[in-house]
Amino acid sequence: MGYDRIAGALEELGHAISDATVGNILRENGVVPAPERKKGTTWADFIAAHKDVLVGCDFFTKETWTLTGLVTYYVLFFLHVGSRKLHIAGLTRHPDETCMRQIARNVTMAGGFFDGMKYLILDRDGKFAPSFRATIESAGVELLRLPPRSPNLNAFAERFVRSIKEECLDQLILFGEPSLQRALDNFVEHYHGERPHQGKDNIILFPATTTDSNPSRAGPVECNRRLGGLLKFYYRKAG
Repeated sequence: MGYDRIAGALEELGHAISDATVGNILRENGVVPAPERKKGTTWADFIAAHKDVLVGCDFFTKETWTLTGLVTYYVLFFLHVGSRKLHIAGLTRHPDETCMRQIARNVTMAGGFFDGMKYLILDRDGKFAPSFRATIESAGVELLRLPPRSPNLNAFAERFVRSIKEECLDQLILFGEPSLQRALDNFVEHYHGERPHQGKDNIILFPATTTDSNPSRAGPVECNRRLGGLLKFYYRKAG
């Protein structure tokens, strides 16, 4: 919005102020004129401005042992940028178009992960089939398809992949799909309710009331272990 429009809007509210004064106030607070703001909008600015309605998605892979040898599974996830809420949407050996279309239907249905979302960041991987993209767009979500070889533009999703691999999956030898699913379920619960997030001021995203109801920080320290102790969460038990 330009200085004239701001001054006009203020006048409608009963505050007579010149456009020059509006400009002075905005400059003192580090806000450049509207044309310069348009020129200077960066990807980081866009992310910050839309984080509450923005989702990133990506695949990662994990090999598991089966009776016939090593098998590669593809895991598709969605990450809400504002809250860092995570949704593992699909686990399959064959992420074909039928599978991807069904996943798109699941996340865009009423009450699904995409409720209230406006943008989806995704790369140009061929697994994001035309029908997948069309289903997402039909729900009113705009696709932000990234240029080739630009993982830094989907940094929140890339950081999650690094976290789950380094902290969990790379430390495990898994046997078949059920063991992979169990590892994913445990990490997601740990990620949401037990793990401090440096990018969110070291808070726990969605702490369980049973471990967050001791504000005095008194009492014995308890340890919650997952996956044989690979994932640990320490807390003071409420008295």
